[in-house]
Amino acid sequence: MILLAVSGGIDSMCMAEKARLQGGPFAIAHCNFALRGSESDADEAMVREWASRYGMTCHVKRFETASYAASNGISIEMAARELRYRWFGELCRAYGYEAVAVAHNADDNAETMLLNLVRGSGVRGLLGMRPEGFLPDPSYADIPLLRPLLGMPRAAIAAFVSEHGVPYREDRTNAENDYKRNKLRNRVFPVLREINPSYLEALARSRNHLGETEAAARAYYRMSRDAVWDGVSVDLTALEALEQPDYVLYCLLEEEGFAAFTIEKVKSILHDSATRSGRKVVEGDREIVFSSGNILIRPLSSGLSLSAADEPVVVRAPGLYRVGGVSLQVSLHDPADFSSFKTAPGVTLVDAAALPFPFLARVWRPGDYMIPLGMRGRKKVSDLLSGAGPAVKERAVVLLRPGWEKRGAGSPASDGPACDRIAALVGIRPDTALRVTPSTARILRISIQA
Repeated sequence: MILLAVSGGIDSMCMAEKARLQGGPFAIAHCNFALRGSESDADEAMVREWASRYGMTCHVKRFETASYAASNGISIEMAARELRYRWFGELCRAYGYEAVAVAHNADDNAETMLLNLVRGSGVRGLLGMRPEGFLPDPSYADIPLLRPLLGMPRAAIAAFVSEHGVPYREDRTNAENDYKRNKLRNRVFPVLREINPSYLEALARSRNHLGETEAAARAYYRMSRDAVWDGVSVDLTALEALEQPDYVLYCLLEEEGFAAFTIEKVKSILHDSATRSGRKVVEGDREIVFSSGNILIRPLSSGLSLSAADEPVVVRAPGLYRVGGVSLQVSLHDPADFSSFKTAPGVTLVDAAALPFPFLARVWRPGDYMIPLGMRGRKKVSDLLSGAGPAVKERAVVLLRPGWEKRGAGSPASDGPACDRIAALVGIRPDTALRVTPSTARILRISIQA
């Protein structure tokens, strides 16, 4: 059975009516975010009445969204997103729903594509939303998320709703330009429509072309992989005979679970043919070793491995990570998601451009230092923690920025000792180089979970 997320707006009511007409088993989940007073309550009443009319199971939950946003230092929009997806996951676990369906449409996907374009996203970002994915909550990331209306333009949705007499509620905030999506919808799309009335179809074709390009590149990699990789080592002669050796090597090492900064170091050594033999790159519990004819991937040599509690964790994307017995939540946001950049205890905000994925996280060590935001000169982490209680010291986690590591045995990104200059002491303060400024385009929020 599928759980339909129904707000009462035209998109979600169209999705619910289509599901009803198809006759498939489904239930409804409605979030009352208590943000528009009687209007929010009227939305809830309409959804309840529609579900009751057709004998549908209807779950409703009221959230104190504004309070949640204030206590977590995030925007109302981000708070609503976190609250609803977490609740959808809870409902799936409790009632055995197989997936959650949301009413994103073709216009929404065009907005996503253009937003990712102006953010400088890569090909995957330009592909926009997919018809199928997973809930964006780390605790429920195995639950499928479906978008059955993704190919349907908003105009077609309006026509369907009108034809079938489907009730819906209009959110007056859709006409306001406080959010980036609304600005695109209300200001940019009318101009695009003037230039090309079929701009949605044109953008969809562009996404398809990009998808085909990515698929072709991946197919080239899969055909090339077996010629260079035997599961243990890379044949350098075969690799260098390929038309795109760097791309194949990148995909192979990414598939093997190595971080981007590790891969870039391997590529740098590969291009330095005069001195590459005998060199190695270490990440976590594995090492990549160069010889004159191949690249060997193997478990880290004895004597160099770190204890499980001390070993750095590679943070490749937003999500929940376990670092030395501490749970670390990492999320990526727009600056507009925050009502204030003041942080609650255990939370750190940094400029995402100054700490790009992937980066490392580990427990702090004697000798770690930073140039703390708001302070002058270098400070040892031990000094910053000197006034903290034992519980804080035991849970202290630091972030390491690629490129700041020393050289020598034991470094996660080279054969050097563990990084000394850290990027942030989570929940205490970041290094000044990572500070959030008016020009910050994206913010990383890192928090220690209870």
